[in-house]
Amino acid sequence: MTENWLGRVLELEIGPVAHGGHCVSRVDGRVVFVRHGLPGERVRAEVTEDKGGSFCRADAVEVLDASEHRVTPPCPLATPGGCGGCDWQHADPAYQRSLKAAVVAEQLERLAGITRDVVVEPLDGGPLGWRSRVRLVAGRDGRAGLRAHHSHRVVALDACPIAVPGTLDVALAKRWRPGTELETTTDGDGHTHLRELSTVHGRNKSRQLSGGLAVQHAAGRDWRLDAHGFWQVHPFAADTFAQLVREWAEAPRGGVAWDLYAGVGLFASVLAEQVGPDGRVLAVESGRQAVTDGERNLADLPQVSWRAGRVEHALEDAPKPVDVVVLDPPRKGAGRAVVDAIAAGSPDRIVYVACDPAALARDLATFADHGYSLTDLRAFDAFPMTHHVECVALLQ
Repeated sequence: MTENWLGRVLELEIGPVAHGGHCVSRVDGRVVFVRHGLPGERVRAEVTEDKGGSFCRADAVEVLDASEHRVTPPCPLATPGGCGGCDWQHADPAYQRSLKAAVVAEQLERLAGITRDVVVEPLDGGPLGWRSRVRLVAGRDGRAGLRAHHSHRVVALDACPIAVPGTLDVALAKRWRPGTELETTTDGDGHTHLRELSTVHGRNKSRQLSGGLAVQHAAGRDWRLDAHGFWQVHPFAADTFAQLVREWAEAPRGGVAWDLYAGVGLFASVLAEQVGPDGRVLAVESGRQAVTDGERNLADLPQVSWRAGRVEHALEDAPKPVDVVVLDPPRKGAGRAVVDAIAAGSPDRIVYVACDPAALARDLATFADHGYSLTDLRAFDAFPMTHHVECVALLQ
């Protein structure tokens, strides 16, 4: 039986970065996933989780030999035992991007057999003040905050340097019933929207406290939508990704295109411009409020038709063949059923927008079974200071 190392302090050398905001080290034949360290550093790390088996988790609590890329975190809570919202505040922004690039490349090679050099590009606006939507919870003292890493413990906030300025002001200004969950969003016009979330008899409920209808700007259009529905969190992300979809989709005039996991139709609007009034765009989205918002926002584009429901079901009787498919699935990826349904439409080009490199790599491997290969890929630092990275892949 493996000895439980919980609370043990290990002196170790930190190895390569891994997916999930930590680096890998090895001690006495076991893998140690270390947060708050950087590759090549020598540290003392306290074990924070050990469920037995071949690995455990630890925080670097003392740096004995620091990396040249180490910096002082801009937030005093981005430390071991502090807020779990950020992973890489102790690394300079350029090095953060190189770590993310290494993760994307490793996932592609390990899960899809694709060897590719990856560069993670910064978005406009800098590494701070970008997060336009934040989920908060009130601690025992009623102050709103974020949870510690892998914990239910609430770390109260006075401010958050990665949030868009003003986003948290209303939520942090008062005390809440302990356990209250809040979601606050700042839209493209700088207006803040706040709602309270709760679970009643097993069902999710929400109460709008301020705002509710957000205004966003992207792809040459003004969008009005549920403030807490899906929209890119980084203020410059939606327009950046829409421009890339426009460049890579190349939907033919009069052609057929699918926008899957369409949200309110950001990419559908781009595809509709390309296919023109004689073409057809099918937008599929499971969220009924998003479909309602999308139909309203794209009412001037009759070539766009909407279906609410699961993608694999909506595509069963969708018009085929299809020229171009754009998909932007949730973090878990599309999965085999959706990939099979897309391949059944025999598209010439597929543009895949992904927020998780592991899920992207798994789906690319499945697309390869249908004869599709990765012909281009760009990665963006749409979530600075965290381990998350956004990729856009072109398959043909």
